[in-house]
Amino acid sequence: MFEEFKCYIKRNKLLRKNDRILLAVSGGIDSMVMSHLFIRMGTDTGIAHCNFSLRGAESDLDEELVRDFAVRNGIPFYSIRFNTLEHAAANGISVQMAARELRYEWFEKTRLENRYSLTAVAHNLNDNIETMLINLTRGTGLTGLSGMRPSASMIIRPLLFATRQKIEKYCLENRVPFREDKSNAETKYTRNKIRHLVIPVLKEINPSVEDTLNETAARLAGIDEILSEYIEKVRAGSSFKKGTITIFNVETLKKLQKNRALIYELYSPYNVTDSVLTGLIRLISGKTGKQLFTKTHRIVRNRDEIIVTPIGTENPEKIEINSVEDLRRVKGIKSAMIIDFQPGYRIPRQKSIAYIDSEKIRFPLLIRGWKKGDYFFPLGMNKKKKLSDYFIDSKYSLLKKEKTLILESAGNIVWIIGERLDERFKVKESTKEVLMIELC
Repeated sequence: MFEEFKCYIKRNKLLRKNDRILLAVSGGIDSMVMSHLFIRMGTDTGIAHCNFSLRGAESDLDEELVRDFAVRNGIPFYSIRFNTLEHAAANGISVQMAARELRYEWFEKTRLENRYSLTAVAHNLNDNIETMLINLTRGTGLTGLSGMRPSASMIIRPLLFATRQKIEKYCLENRVPFREDKSNAETKYTRNKIRHLVIPVLKEINPSVEDTLNETAARLAGIDEILSEYIEKVRAGSSFKKGTITIFNVETLKKLQKNRALIYELYSPYNVTDSVLTGLIRLISGKTGKQLFTKTHRIVRNRDEIIVTPIGTENPEKIEINSVEDLRRVKGIKSAMIIDFQPGYRIPRQKSIAYIDSEKIRFPLLIRGWKKGDYFFPLGMNKKKKLSDYFIDSKYSLLKKEKTLILESAGNIVWIIGERLDERFKVKESTKEVLMIELC
């Protein structure tokens, strides 16, 4: 197995000369065997261990075993203790997902702080197959059926070639210490159900099912690389990014919408499920204003565009302004000040600067998003206009409407920020003092 380990690393170009590797070690058999193999190979390593505080004294004993192993082999040891249950509850996610988020964020922080080249995790061939079957059961695209990659970003998986049986054999022959997580034998978790109940049945049909599925995943991974290149070309030709927002061209999508698989792959970065996909295909041919949601994104049809926005970025918060100093602290405002106004002064015609008659405003001011029923007197006009009508006349996109902020005084709109001032608050010859606000 040691020779296979070296060959796998070389074949997949996982290490370069003089790389320093941070080993993610739980104390279980896989990560302890991985550590033993790296030590045997003479690699410059450090060991990182997470105590998730989920199994009481058992978790502490895991940490003790890993620390002793690191000390005995003269390897730097890094550890952290998490309140995983609290993190899961606070973020509304499963305990397994919480543990995953916490450990990978900490591994990367530890790697950077201690100048390691890469982080090695101990996923094996069986883990890969189980992941593939879990994804297949839940519904997935080609990427989900391709299994794990030997390397991704700054993570390497040097044990993906090894079955669990091969790891157990190496452990026994080399007397590698490890601790067994008793929860691995339980079948209440999806992965354990696949491991203990599904794969044994598949092995009755095909005794070599592990190798067969692994070979299939490898072939699908190759096809996925080809497909990914094509999808990226389609994405580049049908959309563009504006900050965190992606905007697709509807006419281009209409030519593609009959190919359900293609639309799925195009929108897979936004966590599109099968049921959302059906709605998305309808949206492409639907009316403006229609929308749907995934776990992470909102997808909206707006005229000849489909706008994809991360959830949590749509609605501006209300900000109460009690002084000019408060205005200066608002994100997006470059400067704010009260200045004396001299008759004959020419006010710049820039949307990013507002000159407001300071005697007409009353603190506290309010910065907020627009709402239905809002109206103002557009600068240069003596009659009021609904903001909704103003947006239509000015051809605002749905996205621009949602991002629009209003400066309000005593219930009256003073300024559509960055766009147009209200006639009632404009500077006149009789004005003595001006509130000048400049945007970044």
